[in-house]
Amino acid sequence: MTDPRRSSRGLSSLGNIMVLGGDPKALSPISRISRSDLELLMRTLEVSFVRLSECVVSSGFGLMLGSHDAPGIHYNLRGHGVGYIGNGPAIELRPHTMIIVPPHSPLRIDVPGARSSSTVKLVDGKTNCTLIDGVHRYVAGGGTPDVLMICGFFHAVYASSISLFGTLSAPIVERFDACDMLDQTLKAALAELVSQEVGAHAMSSALLKQVIVTLLRRALSSPNSWVEQFSLLRDPQIARAFAVMVDNPGAPHTVQSLAGSASLSRSAFMARFHDVVGRSPMLVLRDLRMRQAARQLTSGTYSVEQVAANAGYESRSSFIRAFRKAFGLDPSNFRASRLSVSASSAVAFDLDEK
Repeated sequence: MTDPRRSSRGLSSLGNIMVLGGDPKALSPISRISRSDLELLMRTLEVSFVRLSECVVSSGFGLMLGSHDAPGIHYNLRGHGVGYIGNGPAIELRPHTMIIVPPHSPLRIDVPGARSSSTVKLVDGKTNCTLIDGVHRYVAGGGTPDVLMICGFFHAVYASSISLFGTLSAPIVERFDACDMLDQTLKAALAELVSQEVGAHAMSSALLKQVIVTLLRRALSSPNSWVEQFSLLRDPQIARAFAVMVDNPGAPHTVQSLAGSASLSRSAFMARFHDVVGRSPMLVLRDLRMRQAARQLTSGTYSVEQVAANAGYESRSSFIRAFRKAFGLDPSNFRASRLSVSASSAVAFDLDEK
């Protein structure tokens, strides 16, 4: 086993792992998106934990963590080790290393013993996990751990419509510093979940959003190749059109007007939008309008007619048909059933293409 503290030299060329680096003169795709569009995308970014846990590994041990259908976030608080994602190459783990793991990808954390050639004893996290105050703790080894990580699975979605990390194909590895204080932010998120107080989940999600926004800011100052994995961020013209839709879903948008906002022909816009988002612009616009309508209905401050007009529908009947198709309920019944539920819960439905 190679000593992880001696392996940093090759980290810039670890197969398909996305690490900081590249041509310093290259212009990162995210830096080509206008500041106003980026601000809008950041504001509409919704982040929530699926699970947050602690992972502790002692010298001479390895911890195997299973995969999840959501992307994973792993932040090394202290110690040195080696990480492996699936059958991929070694990733050096040192303090303040962050790894974003693609969905359905298992992670192994090794901490070699005093001899770099020693074989670690592997421990399956499933069989050595305890639940303390609602937080899972995965342990490999005993005594004082050599590596302590905060790990979790999460969702990050723009405007409840486009997943940021859902299509991630290769892991992201970033090196932060103590002054970035991401360790403190993640510890605070963990403490919120332990507290079990009212609003703990909302607070922990808000703290995680700070971490994700900090990660995305890195792409503004460095030519990070991993940004290319995020289809929306690598295409500034489609990002512009999506921002226009998000800013005012109820406006009289058409394919032609959206193509114009992207400075593309109609056919080129349709092809590129579908390639980036995976759906047509009108289907995405419908979802944005329905989610806005759900929030406004739940607030109880708008009539059905006002909600329909705000969503861009000229007639109440056409709006009711569209809403019923999306949520399976008439707007009035939906509002009655959701008055005691938060607006965020009201928009948690999956809107299938129909």
